[in-house]
Amino acid sequence: MAVTPFAASTAMHGDIEMHVPPFYFQHLDHIGRRIDHYERPELSLGSYEYVATLDYCKNNKIPQPPAYIFMIDVSYSNIKSGLVKLICEELKTVLDRLPREEQEESSIIRVGFVTYNKVLHFFNVKSNLAQPQMMVVTDVSEVFVPLLDGFLVNFQESRSVINNLLDQIPEMFADTNESETVFAPIIQAGMEALKAAECAGKLFIFHSSLPTAEAPGKLKNRDDRKLVNTEKEKTLFQPQTNIYETLAKDCVANGCSVDLFLFPSQYVDVASMGLITMHTGGTLYKYNNFQVHSDSHQFLNDLRKDIEKRLGFDAIMRVRTSTGFRATDFLGAIYMNNTTDVEMAAVDCDKAVTVEFKHDDKLNEDSGALIQCAVLYTSMSGQRRLRIHNLGLNCSSQLVDVYKSCETDALINFFAKSAYKAILSQPLKTVREILVNQTARMLACYRRNCATPSAVSQLILPDSMKVLPVYMNCLLKSCVLAGKPEISTDERALHRQLVMAMDAAGTQLLFYPQLLPIHSMDVNADVFPKAVRCSEDRLSEGGLFLLANGIHMFLWLGVSAPPELIQGIFNVPSFAHVSTEATILPEVENPYSSKLRAMIDHLQSKSPYSMKILIVKQREQPEMVFRQFLVEDKSVYGGASYVDFLCCVHKEICQLLN
Repeated sequence: MAVTPFAASTAMHGDIEMHVPPFYFQHLDHIGRRIDHYERPELSLGSYEYVATLDYCKNNKIPQPPAYIFMIDVSYSNIKSGLVKLICEELKTVLDRLPREEQEESSIIRVGFVTYNKVLHFFNVKSNLAQPQMMVVTDVSEVFVPLLDGFLVNFQESRSVINNLLDQIPEMFADTNESETVFAPIIQAGMEALKAAECAGKLFIFHSSLPTAEAPGKLKNRDDRKLVNTEKEKTLFQPQTNIYETLAKDCVANGCSVDLFLFPSQYVDVASMGLITMHTGGTLYKYNNFQVHSDSHQFLNDLRKDIEKRLGFDAIMRVRTSTGFRATDFLGAIYMNNTTDVEMAAVDCDKAVTVEFKHDDKLNEDSGALIQCAVLYTSMSGQRRLRIHNLGLNCSSQLVDVYKSCETDALINFFAKSAYKAILSQPLKTVREILVNQTARMLACYRRNCATPSAVSQLILPDSMKVLPVYMNCLLKSCVLAGKPEISTDERALHRQLVMAMDAAGTQLLFYPQLLPIHSMDVNADVFPKAVRCSEDRLSEGGLFLLANGIHMFLWLGVSAPPELIQGIFNVPSFAHVSTEATILPEVENPYSSKLRAMIDHLQSKSPYSMKILIVKQREQPEMVFRQFLVEDKSVYGGASYVDFLCCVHKEICQLLN
């Protein structure tokens, strides 16, 4: 039997006899270890990568380099707002920064361009053309790709033709009156183009409205807030039509990932349109009521980061374990055709898959528990690779050891994704009750089996789980689970989708934002001010506070904020002169401004999404939005304060103990 990476890595733990082909033979050293131990990654490293053989390639053929297809909605609103012109101008420069392997001089990713409204326009941008050529597909019920040669091209070779096209697109549709758009046919067309070129790739779709044109995937406005807190509320998170589920399955099978940039002014049904993005390992960005002058900074930063991101394509992941436990559930921006294979049309550094394991047999404290995660994917250069991660975990028969090594951030990530998956099939009230009950049961189990005996009325939490109740309360108050008709259905669907793809650090920050007292920062020190608890009690009239959760960012100004600080940051003399319309801080040449902008840049670099800064003045109307993020207080939508939730959990624990 040929050695597998899993078998080779578990061999380090003894008791495993391997049969390997003759070429794998090696002599042993004086301690009985192979003399090439440190030369073979699979024997000496926890994580390593192989170049896969043809057996692991689709149709036993070496993959073609991937392609990016840019698909721009050129309907009336996008042309008139200046959005189409903004996108075209940016693409002329950002395509120079397509991702590439370290050893490559330039990217070999090919690019293609499509515009659309009720019909589709494909462009031939072959390098030997003087002008780009347009081909129109009017039959959107059965989409086909009208050209192959000249559609997907190398940007460097076709630069002049592509730049011509990007200059012409805004002018070409300048007089359009067409306001209706299609959506599913665009994805179908992009996938068919990649399939015809026999390569994996990504679609970048820039779209602004509900697809109401007569075509497959047509959607109607179903934003019915009366369904909130009823048995039918779960339908708001489900797609309207099964065409998007079918299309997602086809996209994954063909290695076609979809990134969706939405610019809505009203309801667009994120639950339906975003489904393909989530199942194909893509990313969804949403800019409500987009204005070029105030929102372009955020959008362009997102676009640049998204295009430059290093990716793996056409990926399949499998998790294996030693005996005694097994992987039972997978949560993330993934697609699963069976119970073991996690399929992703693309995978990047901002996506995380959360795996639940079930302990259903005896585990050995001496040999521990072994986990292997293997991902087969195509690199940006078109190379098929196998990446392996191996992990050995200690086992203990003492429950107190389990509680000591518990990681609350991982627990919250798991509970959030589990709950957000459950709302597709269960009433929200039931999901919320299950979360509270699980919290109480975990803490009651510790109290009963691990804690020093004391009065039942005393609340005792394990050291590693002291912040579990505050995070669990934040999850319960999140816009997805809050169940309040004031919160837009699209925002709830978006939040759900973002969380399903997040890693533990991402969910930790999202549910409990950082609140930094800017007025107490030391401009001469390299460190940032220490974060304070997210409660109104920590705010002060004489202070400035920066709040960030990875999606949103606020700069809160107290009415008595020091004039020298206001002058230093905003370059205006007083609180009254500060404009709340600005979404970028002015670059003022002084220590206050430099320090604050450095802090903001640092926070931005940690998040996959660009955060637009909202300036909020104390006692003015927009402060209501800011207060939703002070998560330890009672929510403006009725969610419990941290103290009240703690009392509720304590009461449940007492009932369980009695």
